Amino acid sequence: MKKKTGNTAGRIISFALAVLIQVLWIIFVAVVLGNRYQIITTLINILSILAVLWLVSKDMNPAYKLAWTILILAVPIAGAVIYFVLGKPRLGSRLKDKLDEAEEKTKGYLKDESAVRDVLRAENVSAECQSDYIWKNAGYPVYTDTETKYFPSGEEFFPAFMEELEKAEHFIFMEYFIIDDGEMWQSVLDVLEKKAKIGLDVRMIYDDWGCASKMPQTFEWELKARGIRCEVFNPLIPVVSVVLNNRDHRKIAVIDGYTAFTGGINLADEYINRIERFGYWKDTAVMLRGEGVWSFTMMFLKMWSVLANENVAYDRYRPHNWHEEPFTGRGFVQPYCDTPMDQETVGENVYLNIINRAKDYVYIFTPYLIIDNEMQTALSLAAKSGIDVRIVTPGIPDKKAVFLLTQSYYEPLLRAGVRIYEYTPGFIHAKSFVCDDKIATVGTVNLDYRSLYLHFECGVWMYDTDAVMDVKKDSLAVFEESREITIEDCEKKSFVRRFGQSILRLFAPLM
Repeated sequence: MKKKTGNTAGRIISFALAVLIQVLWIIFVAVVLGNRYQIITTLINILSILAVLWLVSKDMNPAYKLAWTILILAVPIAGAVIYFVLGKPRLGSRLKDKLDEAEEKTKGYLKDESAVRDVLRAENVSAECQSDYIWKNAGYPVYTDTETKYFPSGEEFFPAFMEELEKAEHFIFMEYFIIDDGEMWQSVLDVLEKKAKIGLDVRMIYDDWGCASKMPQTFEWELKARGIRCEVFNPLIPVVSVVLNNRDHRKIAVIDGYTAFTGGINLADEYINRIERFGYWKDTAVMLRGEGVWSFTMMFLKMWSVLANENVAYDRYRPHNWHEEPFTGRGFVQPYCDTPMDQETVGENVYLNIINRAKDYVYIFTPYLIIDNEMQTALSLAAKSGIDVRIVTPGIPDKKAVFLLTQSYYEPLLRAGVRIYEYTPGFIHAKSFVCDDKIATVGTVNLDYRSLYLHFECGVWMYDTDAVMDVKKDSLAVFEESREITIEDCEKKSFVRRFGQSILRLFAPLM
């Protein structure tokens, strides 16, 4: 693999400039025509009003509606143009149709076993209700007989990940948002190439936006030249399009159908602290081995069938095809994914269910805290009801404007009784919840609008598994390393800072 050069960053810059020029050109033409012909101005104003009315009528997050409404009404021509070319929060119709078709074709491959559900219900009715929500609204069943292992850092994750890749005998499926050249990727690539050469089915899906500033434009063809089958999600084309908003933020690795990984860790050296970015990089992952891996296999293959435009023999990749012995494992696991192709915000609702049904505590890791009214209300009400709600955000941010926005949510949450910590050693990229010593979820879903509404995401909900208490143990250790934020910290903010945060809050759904 060729080392990356300045051309990779140049690709992002040239793409952004091309899109910006097109948007500015459309606005310029609209302004010029509007100045010359009064009827054009009238039509633009009518379109702006219709856009606002359309927004108000749609079943989408009120904050998202408000942000775009303000922009459209404040600058009618520019706001309307930007909304119509970039603002629609859902997928383009062509991609959506293909994904809908894939969902329809695979309905019979994921089945919720009533016997498993009955056992979960007998153990904990509240947990069964959370699980039932995932099954009925995301289409992914709950499983037993699945081992879980939690990794509290990239350094602990990486050796185990490499060991499982080396053990692969039949296939390796990988789907990642970011791949960056370095020690981690070169180690993974060496194994993938070696396995492909001896006949394993090795496939990679990566998001073009996530990799565009990291890898050369020829990256896809370089992988294929090494025998690795590759598909690119939503390739960057320098044309304004509604699908620019939608990215594949998932992190999935499936090995031989019965081992899988997910979590916040991408394939780049900062995730395993081989290089330093924003202090110490705190991230987490979870490994599944057993029946539950089938859901991750199906997530990958459904996306593959759409991107590669090919029919998939799904049954060839079931967990027991190359593992004849029964699987074992404590508790229940339920992998799930969320897509922007429907109105169901599964990722957010999994989180809300955990918060709303907590009896003792909820501990949360998130790199971004840009939440809607529903999430803020749930967190506040839980804390006011005596639940120990704690949130850890970064001590060293990766994006200063986003961090300023994150901090704007501190004060109302603190006043409600939520405890907030900033991770002093550096940047926390983990996305996890743990609750009442029984329930946890680890995955890719940030507490921000992009993750909750615009991206393809995934995670695994767990009840009474070995990993649950490991997530709690890690949370308690992180609290000790972090600085707890107080009301006094918030009250010290200058007027300028408060004013800037207020402006950012208006447009939070667009960030």
